[in-house]
Amino acid sequence: MATTTYDGSNPVGQQNHGDYQASPTSGGARNINARDGEIHPGEIAVGVVIGRASEYFDFFVYAIASVLVFPSLFFPFDDRLDATLYSFVIFSFAFIARPFGTVLFMWVQRRYSREAKLTLALFLLGTSTVGIAFLPTYAQAGNTGIILLALFRICQGMAQGGSWDGLPSLLALNAPHNKRGWYAMLGQLGAPVGFIVAAGIFAYMLANLSGLDFLDWGWRFPFFVAFAINVVALFARLRLVSTPEYSRLLDERELEPVSLSELSHTQGRNVLIGALAALASYALFHLVTVFPLSWVQLYSNRAMDSFLVLQMWGAGLAIVGTIASGLIADRFGRRTTLGTLAALIAVFSGFVPTLLQGGETGQNIFILVGFALLGLSYGQAAGAVTANFAPRHRYTGAALTSDLSWLVGAAFAPLVALGLSANFGLGYVSLYLLSGAVGSLAALSLNRALEIRD
Repeated sequence: MATTTYDGSNPVGQQNHGDYQASPTSGGARNINARDGEIHPGEIAVGVVIGRASEYFDFFVYAIASVLVFPSLFFPFDDRLDATLYSFVIFSFAFIARPFGTVLFMWVQRRYSREAKLTLALFLLGTSTVGIAFLPTYAQAGNTGIILLALFRICQGMAQGGSWDGLPSLLALNAPHNKRGWYAMLGQLGAPVGFIVAAGIFAYMLANLSGLDFLDWGWRFPFFVAFAINVVALFARLRLVSTPEYSRLLDERELEPVSLSELSHTQGRNVLIGALAALASYALFHLVTVFPLSWVQLYSNRAMDSFLVLQMWGAGLAIVGTIASGLIADRFGRRTTLGTLAALIAVFSGFVPTLLQGGETGQNIFILVGFALLGLSYGQAAGAVTANFAPRHRYTGAALTSDLSWLVGAAFAPLVALGLSANFGLGYVSLYLLSGAVGSLAALSLNRALEIRD
């Protein structure tokens, strides 16, 4: 297979596909993604989809366990509601740690290499995930089990911050101008796909194991699966980002980390607007995945395995919505798409109490409509203000914008929603979701230049 060489004549920040010459030497598997020196957006999309899907699967394995498992095993000394709230507190630790992980691992990249950073981050993620599978429960180790769970969760967050490989930004920058929305949504498909696989495993375990067996050993199996997927994803992603062609293209686009002080001094406004622009999507994210699972378990007689299957159908609608968002954004613009969906989410927020208290039919409607809205909005949530960053700051800016979006919009959503609904009623969950939609609309109004033009 022919390899390619770059003659260095292309100025930084410009793309040039004419300065490559084939070499007769064989480059093996490392260059399997290069075709005559040109990397197509579809090839970059492979790395984006692999990376995001593996991370979201790991994410949802922990999220589901934080409702179905951890309250009973790590907080048995309190009632079910408070135990779930404690579990959600630890759930939020990963989102708090994530920006710190981004900063730390970007230092590793500047000091060593992109491959070293990605290897260390995914190794930490896999180790933390499989470590949770071996954790002793409160009955076995007392508070030590809780402390270890919290530490592993923090490590997961640090690792997720460090797993940023720059491929989503690279995809946005190299996609055809009239298909930016289409390519932007590809990485977002990882969320519903990851949820379907994670929920499917837990639903299968719940349906085929006794309650005692599930809490004894069955819940640990999905964490082993997550570890195995992380290993496969690590090699798949390294195989892409370590090739000369990808390294050259990342460097050419100036997709290299910069210091936090430089970013905050020159791009602080863009980071803030980016974190708030998709706030409605991130708030809705956990209000249709994690929160209803906890609310139904506490206040409904529905079987958890069947409810997980319902959520899997909802995630299927989210896949359709995510794909549709690419077509809609390319037709009407990303800013218009995000703004319209934020307004629809605001309308949807008013029906939260009626639907969740409307029996199985109402709950089904809430899940299916909520997931459909999530797919349409979340499909364009990533990198919403990538165009606003100067080329030098795109790599770090995109990563930290995503971290802050998760922190502000999603980190405490299950905790706040369950706490408010239990103590004050579901109407306050409506207000919480409404506030996210208002935040998105306000940020979008401040950013009049936001369009699909990266």
